[in-house]
Amino acid sequence: MAKLAKTETQPLSHAALSLRLFALYLGVNGLILLLLPNLLLGLLGLAPTGEPWIRVLGIIVFNLGLYYHAGADGVAFQRITVVTRVIVLAGFTGLVLAGLAPGLLVLFGLVDLTGAIWTALAMRRDRAVSQNASP
Repeated sequence: MAKLAKTETQPLSHAALSLRLFALYLGVNGLILLLLPNLLLGLLGLAPTGEPWIRVLGIIVFNLGLYYHAGADGVAFQRITVVTRVIVLAGFTGLVLAGLAPGLLVLFGLVDLTGAIWTALAMRRDRAVSQNASP
């Protein structure tokens, strides 16, 4: 019978840790959007809604957090998250500049940018540690 979990545990890399914590951030925001969407909308200065789409987004954001958690150890995944989180800030800023979203949305984009920088620096640190450990 195939084993479902690793029996050996390896220490979590710095980059993987940054993604696991970002996964937690996504999971919490996803649950808020699913269960208390108007709380987050109110913080953004947006009108409350009873529409189902905000809760659908909550499920998607929560699931995205699961992807981040599951993929945290993969270097290719780590790289693409750095790029996509920078894109989030650019997109949110564009929405604000176009007058389609409140300025506070940029703060959420800055969280993404901060996470991207942390992951990029952590990846660099992991590479340095790996190169120093090689004979």
